[in-house]
Amino acid sequence: MDEQAARERIQKLIVTGDNRLKQGVAPEKVRETYEEALALAREAGLEERIRPLVELRLADLARLAPGSPPPVPPAA
Repeated sequence: MDEQAARERIQKLIVTGDNRLKQGVAPEKVRETYEEALALAREAGLEERIRPLVELRLADLARLAPGSPPPVPPAA
């Protein structure tokens, strides 16, 4: 797969994960989608650019998990 095709596939996977999260799909399935994007980025040599995006989403996913503390409201 060339770099452009890999970028497009990674973008599609990240958007799919975001949409699944918004639609209330099981967190495990959302996590799989984000991790697939990261694995593809690694294979295509794009990990350095993609990892921060995926890590942010995985952190949000963990924060939204049942039993997680509620988010801190922003300062006024």
